[in-house]
Amino acid sequence: MSSAPGALSHLKVLELGQLIAGPFCGQLLGDMGADVIKIEAPGVGDPMRSWGQGKPVWWSVIGRNKRSVTLDLRKPAGREVLKTLAADADILIENFRPGTLEKWDLSPEALRALNPRLIIVRVSGFGQTGPYAKRAGYGSIGEAMGGMRYLAGDPDRPPSRVGLSIGDALAATFACLGALTALEHRNQTGQGQVVDSAIYEAVLAMMESTVPEYTEAGVIRERTGAILPKIAPSNVYPTASGEMVLIGANQDSVFARLAEAMGMPELAADARYASHTARGEHQEELDLRIAEWTSGFSADALLALCEDHGVPAGRIYRVPDMLADPQYQARESIVPVPDPTYPGLKMQNVFPRLSETPGRIRWPGPGLGAHTEAVLDAHGYDAEARAALRRDGVI
Repeated sequence: MSSAPGALSHLKVLELGQLIAGPFCGQLLGDMGADVIKIEAPGVGDPMRSWGQGKPVWWSVIGRNKRSVTLDLRKPAGREVLKTLAADADILIENFRPGTLEKWDLSPEALRALNPRLIIVRVSGFGQTGPYAKRAGYGSIGEAMGGMRYLAGDPDRPPSRVGLSIGDALAATFACLGALTALEHRNQTGQGQVVDSAIYEAVLAMMESTVPEYTEAGVIRERTGAILPKIAPSNVYPTASGEMVLIGANQDSVFARLAEAMGMPELAADARYASHTARGEHQEELDLRIAEWTSGFSADALLALCEDHGVPAGRIYRVPDMLADPQYQARESIVPVPDPTYPGLKMQNVFPRLSETPGRIRWPGPGLGAHTEAVLDAHGYDAEARAALRRDGVI
C-alpha cells in the first residue's frame, strides 16, 4: 500500500459529536489523509468504542486515522480550548441536536468570527431549520421519513430494514461531499461556510423517481422484495447446489446473451420479452422460466456459464466469501490493520481509489485521549496549563 500522504493531508479537521452520522464523515476525510482530531468527553468517549457484535471492534473502523483528544465541552474552559483548536482548523464536523453549539457559544457565527475560513459541517436528523429541526433524529427515523423503509422488505410483511446504518452513512457521505465542495468555494473566495446535511434528506436523495412518479402519475411504489417492478430479469435464482445466484440481465442486449446461455435464443425475439417494457410486463413468468433453468446447474457451473456469455451474475456474499474471493484479494479490498488489542484485525480498505494520491489506513481507532497531550502542546498549552486542565476535569 502506498505510504504517500493523501490528497487531504494539508487539512485539519475537528470532529465533534458521536455515534455514526458525524464520525463517518470524519472517517471519509481521514481516509484521504486529513488530520482528524476527534473530540471526546473525558473518561467516557464515543459510545462507538463499545459497539460491535462479538467484540467492540466498530471503533477500530470508524475511529481510524483519527487523533483522540479528550475535552469537556460542557465546561467553559473546555469550550475555550476548542476555540483555540478551531482558530486554525479547516473543517469542523458536529452532529449534535441543532441548537447545542449555539447554547455553548460555539455557533457558526462565533467560530467563524475567530476563523473566517472555517467550514462547519452540521449533520442532524432534520437539518438546522424547519419545525422538526430540534427533534431527536436517528438514522432509522431518517430512513423511515425519507421513504426508504416503506420500500424495504417483502410486500406481505411490515416494512423492514437493511442490517446497516444506511441513513447515518448517507448523511455523512453527503456531508463529506458538501465539505469538499465548500473547500473549492473557499479556494476561490477565502471564505468558509456552513454545510447542513439532514439524514432524512440524504435518504430522500436516493429515492430515484418516486416523487415525480406520484406527482405526475399518481403511483406510489410498494415493497417488492427481491425485485424492482418492471425491471426484468433482475432477481435471485435457485441452483442445484442450494445456493442463490443473482442475475441482472434487464438490458436488451444483455438479455439476448442470457437467452443464448439458456439455449433459448428465440426468447430475445419473443414479443413478451423483446424489450425492456415487455419484459417488465411479463416479469413474473420470465422469472419462473429463468428459475427453472438455473435449478439445473450448480452455482459454480451457472456462474461460469453466465461469465462465458457476458451476463452479470454473482453470489450473495457474507464476510467469509469476501475474504476468500480473488477479486477482493487482488485489489486489497479488505486489509489487515495492526492493532495491539486485536492482532487479527481486518477491515474494508479506503474507497474510492485515487491513482496519484491514494487514501490509506494509517492506524485503527486510537485509545481515548491518546493524542490530547500532543495536540494541546502543539496549540500552545504547556505542561503546566495541561496539568491545570486535567486537574479541573476539562481533559
